[in-house]
Amino acid sequence: MTAAPSTTSPTVDHRLGLRANWWQFSLFTVITLLVGATIGVERVALPPLAKHTFGVVSVLYTVSFVAAFGAVKAVMNLVAGRLSDRLGRKRILLVGWAFALPYALLIIFAQAWWWVVLANLFLGVNQGLTWSMSVTAKIDLVGPAGRGLAVGLDESAGYVGTGIGGLAAGLLVASYGLRPAPYLLALGVVAAGALITFGPARETLPWARAEAARHHAAHTDQTAMPGVRQLARYMSWHDRSMLAVCQAGMINKVADSLVIGFFPLYFLRRGLSVATVGVLVGVYAWVWGLGQVPTGWLADHVGRKWPITAGTFLIGAGIAIIASTTTVAVWYLGATVMGGGMALAYPNLITAVGDSAHPAWRGGALGVYRLWRDSGYALGPLVLGGIAALSGISAALWVGAALLGASTLVLLALLRETEPGRRAAAPPWQSRPEWITGQPVSEPAGQATL
Repeated sequence: MTAAPSTTSPTVDHRLGLRANWWQFSLFTVITLLVGATIGVERVALPPLAKHTFGVVSVLYTVSFVAAFGAVKAVMNLVAGRLSDRLGRKRILLVGWAFALPYALLIIFAQAWWWVVLANLFLGVNQGLTWSMSVTAKIDLVGPAGRGLAVGLDESAGYVGTGIGGLAAGLLVASYGLRPAPYLLALGVVAAGALITFGPARETLPWARAEAARHHAAHTDQTAMPGVRQLARYMSWHDRSMLAVCQAGMINKVADSLVIGFFPLYFLRRGLSVATVGVLVGVYAWVWGLGQVPTGWLADHVGRKWPITAGTFLIGAGIAIIASTTTVAVWYLGATVMGGGMALAYPNLITAVGDSAHPAWRGGALGVYRLWRDSGYALGPLVLGGIAALSGISAALWVGAALLGASTLVLLALLRETEPGRRAAAPPWQSRPEWITGQPVSEPAGQATL
């Protein structure tokens, strides 16, 4: 295990807070929007490419690109978080942008569907590195106060960007065809993101170190940078609140993979036009994206547990509404309920991790959470696709709703409030530092607070 980098005393340049760092926060928000736009191009332009260019008709084979993307993104989240605590956020962001170049070029020149699946491995690296770093940078800048609003703004920007990228890609497909126009747009978005990252965006690790200096724990072992095994074990087992958060994130992504891979087929088989399907899915995405700013603000004022728990329940309720009816108006209601649930749960899950981790190893903790979360993209298409193949898409929808219900119960049982001003107890690592260091201690640890 390696000790955390030495901290620096807070200075005027490293003051925490949204107002004090509004310019850098705005730059990283634009970066997040561009990250979202990169993936938005694919969500609209790629599924038609499977059928009309490569003749792919199998549901499982079609959604294989989602599984490939999710598996790599999940792993890269962990790698990015760990490395960024050592090397900084900006450097990892630049590497992430570089991986988007082969993604777009592979699809432009693809001769077979496996080229597209390979391209999505590169896209998974790109999204895992860039989105992880953009949200971590904002948490660094803001500090404990207003953390929910900061993450809400970040995630809102990302999913608004996803919608913008998808809309622009759809217009390009309508005017210029499936290739290469949408992916030339993706290359332009990547170039813009890389230029902002390389130029005016600053390294934010000094802000995290300044926060760590303010909240120096009684024993230096508590601020040491944990090994990957210790951190993964702590997040996935020792801290039961983080276990609840991690499983909820994974099930959230299973639900999102249901929307990406199965809702279009479900609606099309019930007679809806492609345009109407696009609007239905768009309602879900826009409610989710735009709703995250007020829900992040809400969590700063009422705490994290109840927005997360209520949101997870509403996602499942929205799926059940859609699965239980054949009425288009009710489908719109279900999509709206799902989007509202995502807006409540999604950003506040990230915020709960930021509340609970020490600034010295926050990036790694977020990486473990995002590893859990995005594994839902890898598991969802495979598990739900198998169920759909055996029993139909409706069965897959009901299983998805049941998984969200079970996740809600886990949150009710295990998640304790993490908001610093409302939590009843300090994070477990403060009283059991050996869970982070891997080394036994000879005396009780101090009860420092973050």
